[in-house]
Amino acid sequence: MTLRPDPSFYPSARLATEAPPEKLAYVVAIDPAGSLGERGGGADALTVVDLDPASAGYGTIATTIEAPNAGDELHHFGWNACSASLCPWAPNPHVERRYLLVPGLRSSRIYVFDTKPNPKKPSLVKTIEPHEIAHRAGYSRPHTIHCGPDGLYVNALGNPEGDGPGGIFILDCESFDVRGRWEVDRGPQELAYDFWWHLGYDTLLSSEWGTPKMVEGGLNPELLLGKKYGHRLHVWDLRRRRHVQVLDIGDEHQMALELRPAHDPTKTFGFMGVVVSVADLSASIWTWYRDGESWKIEKTITIPAVPADPAKLPPMLQGFGAVPPLVSDLNLSLDDRFLYVSCWGTGELKQYDVSDPRKPREVGSVKIGGIVDRTAHPKTGPLTGGPQMVEISRDGKRVYLTSSLYAAWDKQFYPDGVAGWMTKIDVNPGGGMAIDPKFLVDFGKRRPHQVRLEGGDASSDSYCYP
Repeated sequence: MTLRPDPSFYPSARLATEAPPEKLAYVVAIDPAGSLGERGGGADALTVVDLDPASAGYGTIATTIEAPNAGDELHHFGWNACSASLCPWAPNPHVERRYLLVPGLRSSRIYVFDTKPNPKKPSLVKTIEPHEIAHRAGYSRPHTIHCGPDGLYVNALGNPEGDGPGGIFILDCESFDVRGRWEVDRGPQELAYDFWWHLGYDTLLSSEWGTPKMVEGGLNPELLLGKKYGHRLHVWDLRRRRHVQVLDIGDEHQMALELRPAHDPTKTFGFMGVVVSVADLSASIWTWYRDGESWKIEKTITIPAVPADPAKLPPMLQGFGAVPPLVSDLNLSLDDRFLYVSCWGTGELKQYDVSDPRKPREVGSVKIGGIVDRTAHPKTGPLTGGPQMVEISRDGKRVYLTSSLYAAWDKQFYPDGVAGWMTKIDVNPGGGMAIDPKFLVDFGKRRPHQVRLEGGDASSDSYCYP
């Protein structure tokens, strides 16, 4: 606790864009053999990447902190506190953005890393064991962490047995004790994946992937063609913790994953990425919006599959003769203008102008990696993996990409392996972007996943003032 609010907290997204540029990135990297339980597998790690152009170590890994256990599959992680702490009703206005909470999607552990006193060398200070989460909340497989005004929100894919329902539980933002399950009335919600909110409208939204048993062994073709994966967006009363509405996009559209709401709390729209259509292997982006007292959703972007020589495709796709985009992440710039969509299958990052959120307009694209193309980076030869997790700097001028999705799914779609890389994209103010030819971080045998920027980024903070 401090006597004044943390200087990295900003009342509005507009003020956050004026903050100093990031100098460090925190990146989780998995050991794929460890995640899959293979012989010789090691531990995952939290790494620190130097992003300071004035530093001799710019564009390299400054520190690697190995997890104490193998097989965690470190995935999405987040700060203990952020700009949401400045909301008028926040009970913790003076807590610091200091700790990173890093969940293991397979192990159900959550590691707590302290980024002070030396931000380049975080230290592991606490481990929340899976039995504590199971006992206090009834959940397992924690997936995403968001810092809210009143505590830490964590979603989980299912129960300790690997079945549904998945849902959200709350951690204390100082002690990191598990408080318990968030939902008072979950209504028809069974599957879980991502969640976000419109704080100005006391509304939380959650999306759907599958239970642990449906996803941990990889993509199950029978479940996919049987349309069993998630295809709904759920609307909740945030303060009353009750389910209020289902927005079903149709079971043709499988795996409704990442959610990105407007950063301006007076706006009531956001974007949801959908991995694949069983009709034609296309991916899609959907825009939700408030209409009177209810919420609606509509498809606003379709990204088609690309015909390909079956001989160049992994066994799972050879019968289709095409490579699907496989939209696996998306991110929205803090000014709510540009939406970035990562197409992990085709190896493309797309940029859309969403000034009119229901009529996105593509304004930029870069290619790197991909199942078929293996597009090279200027610093290397052909690359495996593709744009996966995407993170935007606060000023919107830089975008960071990593290559790995999830160990079991990596193995299916890139059977000859996924190279562990992180790169940077430079953004033109009016739209358009280009790969920085000098920036490519090699993670060796490990594969990087999510990126967090020192001081906050476009996917970790929420704001209460326009």
